[in-house]
Amino acid sequence: MVTRRGKKITGGRYKKRRKKKSYEMKPKPRPVLLGKEKKKKIRTMGGRIKTVLLSIDKANLIDSKTQKAKVVKIKNVVEVPSNKFLARRNILMKGAIIDTEAGKARITNRPGQEGCIQAVLID
Repeated sequence: MVTRRGKKITGGRYKKRRKKKSYEMKPKPRPVLLGKEKKKKIRTMGGRIKTVLLSIDKANLIDSKTQKAKVVKIKNVVEVPSNKFLARRNILMKGAIIDTEAGKARITNRPGQEGCIQAVLID
């Protein structure tokens, strides 16, 4: 017999005991867009403050050969491996390949969680 999710054998529904608490709910998605720099401060659990990005146009680029870091301007989002539609909308996320002044680079951090973009130059 195939069980039906959320239903009893008789076909009746199970009632929820309570609603979800605010800390049990999923956070709203905050896509980081390519554009003028905008940041926002959010209160997290325990009263800590997290700085999140809303949009940015610069990245901290590390050249893997010379181990030197510099701040470069982002021109365009070339590819996002997880979803091709995100690249069309110029959304920056971890793993995205971006076109910078120094060449193509891959984002290595989570910009929506941190407040800056770290990238590594691709050969």
